[in-house]
Amino acid sequence: MSLSIGIVGLPNVGKSTLFNALTRAQNAQVANYPFCTIQPNKAIVPVPDARVEMLARLVGVSRAIHATVEFVDIAGLVRGASQGEGLGNQFLGNIRDTDAIIHVVRCFDDPNVMHISAEPDPQTDMEIINVELALADLQQLERKLEKLERQARVEKGIRPLFDLALHIQEYIGAGRPLWACPERDTPLFHALNQEMRFLTAKPVIYAANVDEDGLAVDNGYVQAARDTAVAQGAHLIKLCAKLEEEMVEMSDEERHDYLALSGVSESGLEQIVHHGYALLGLISYFSFNDEEVRAWTIHQGWTAPQAAGVIHTDFERGFIRAEVVPYATFVQHGSWHAVKAAGLLRIEGREYVVQDGDVVYFRFNV
Repeated sequence: MSLSIGIVGLPNVGKSTLFNALTRAQNAQVANYPFCTIQPNKAIVPVPDARVEMLARLVGVSRAIHATVEFVDIAGLVRGASQGEGLGNQFLGNIRDTDAIIHVVRCFDDPNVMHISAEPDPQTDMEIINVELALADLQQLERKLEKLERQARVEKGIRPLFDLALHIQEYIGAGRPLWACPERDTPLFHALNQEMRFLTAKPVIYAANVDEDGLAVDNGYVQAARDTAVAQGAHLIKLCAKLEEEMVEMSDEERHDYLALSGVSESGLEQIVHHGYALLGLISYFSFNDEEVRAWTIHQGWTAPQAAGVIHTDFERGFIRAEVVPYATFVQHGSWHAVKAAGLLRIEGREYVVQDGDVVYFRFNV
């Protein structure tokens, strides 16, 4: 499994610039006019994790294979998108399959970059996008409710699903996102969401896009965006998409040094991945062989057989045991054999819950 993130926002807030920076490629057209992006841009990039390279060096292999994250950048949304205004509503279907949403908010002044209003207004700008996502969900839900109502008349087992759909309609209609809905973790909600793929059920990370001066100290725009995010119980990160795009050709070390000059410790990609993993309850474990070290993404709380299944279904089906070494222990002793010699290699069974950073060798038989 891999993390998939959709990028949304108003036109000319820096979405495509951020996409190019995150993916370290010039895949998305950037221009100073609305609806420059008219086709969804997609890219898959490695998840930054220094532990993968460290393990590769210790194991003595040349291939270090990271987990991946997919980014999907769609056309800017405008007020009335759900009624056909602008172009963004045509592409909302492209982010229904993503795990989370990055909502880019313009938090800088630049007379050379058009804004749909006289000047940026983060609170209003954020509300426009959230309303359009909610309206898109409501439109889809209305069609589903008509079908469920007919089914509920003849099938008693459908009634609970119909009642939940009515509750969801009321919840969204009150201006509340489904990712904050108390029923979100119930099996019935999961079943409905698997079909409907509600946009407002996806965790949201607000990305305050600032100029270089705004990186060190929050400007008024960032503070307004942060206040709105806090009121919603959402995460907010701060980045400068233009600066990050300028660093595309730099090495990781050069990039971090350059960011440090602006008082920033993590790149935009690192911030987004860390927050995305935390929001979705994702962790990474590692495996290795004679040729490679590889990071695998799983849900926090997964047992050893479930974690083995992301490598191959045969690993889960024929699971015997897991040989486990925590990352810190592996680095401290320098090799698998040294860990075994120290008596620190753990043998775990089917009930073991894999932890972030575990180095695991699975024994199985099919």
